[in-house]
Amino acid sequence: MNFANLIEELLKGLSNFTLGNAVMILVGATLIALAVIKEYEPVLLLPIGFGCILANIPLTGMSSTDGLFGILYAAGIKTELFPLLIFIGIGAMIDFSPLLSQPKLVLLGAAGQFGIFGTLILATLLGFELNEAASIGIIGAIDGPTSIFVASILAPHLLAPIAVAAYSYMSLVPIIQPPIMRLLTTKAERRIRMEYSPRPISKRTRIIFPVLVTLAVGLLVPETTPLISMLMLGNLLRESGVVDRLNKSAQNEIANIATLFLGLTIGSTMSAQSFLNWETIMILGLGLIAFALDTVAGLLFGKLMSFLSHGKINPLIGAAGISAFPMAGRLVAKMAQEEDFENFILMHAMGANTAGQLGSVMAGGILLALMTGL
Repeated sequence: MNFANLIEELLKGLSNFTLGNAVMILVGATLIALAVIKEYEPVLLLPIGFGCILANIPLTGMSSTDGLFGILYAAGIKTELFPLLIFIGIGAMIDFSPLLSQPKLVLLGAAGQFGIFGTLILATLLGFELNEAASIGIIGAIDGPTSIFVASILAPHLLAPIAVAAYSYMSLVPIIQPPIMRLLTTKAERRIRMEYSPRPISKRTRIIFPVLVTLAVGLLVPETTPLISMLMLGNLLRESGVVDRLNKSAQNEIANIATLFLGLTIGSTMSAQSFLNWETIMILGLGLIAFALDTVAGLLFGKLMSFLSHGKINPLIGAAGISAFPMAGRLVAKMAQEEDFENFILMHAMGANTAGQLGSVMAGGILLALMTGL
């Protein structure tokens, strides 16, 4: 190889580098900055941002079928393995006792999914195919694994913007939700104190619950069985009390490794060619609308429950009816304490939040059942 050919080979990467690549590298750097400086969901945004940077370095071969990202995508995204492993970890972290002691809170978890179906209709009106609209609508649940699971089946070509929107909005829950909560509730409503005298939930009940939920949901909506079963398996590991090592592994090693590879793989799909287009911008916008509508629906239903209970229910807990566990529940409790420092509604909010986690899985399963049945 002569000197001229050597220089040409060395500059091959630069010669294939485009303005779009530069823009996406800047996007990746921004995600990393949000993770490091603002600490917005760093476990997710940092690997996504780094994967985005790698995806926009030309000629690396990492995204090819036999490259690192190609292998990870085939093994963990196409097979839905990564989201399912993460759901085991989420289930191991969830305590369903606040929900079991206050079953009525399941209504808030259902109300917090209304925006999904409203956005589905809006997306179809904007020209998206029905399967694409369903995948976009599920962003509103603010449940990354569920969004990825549904999109990978119904609209794999939209996986990158849907996943980025779901995880980005999850990190922005403390920024997006408070203005909506203040707009739709009065100061007096936010100061409502809720008594918490929970019925004791026996260990037997806490063990039976994940088994019964898996059977009931699996029989009613078979398409959602993979998600609900892994969520409930993680919870069973927690509540059984006899597999502490597995419980800790599900919460830590398994969830962390799956999240790392999932983030990198999602980031690797954010190439300039696939990401810089109007369709992506529309998906990000519709995802934000879905998130806002879910929050609004939860709050309005919370206000209705407050009215019917003669002011015994703080409507703020309706905002925790989205998924985003446990961030949404903690945010609601913080908002109440900002109005009244001695107002403790955390357990009520976490009950609504766990109901939202179940609701998002059910909503995803319903969408899959509807779309695959057409």
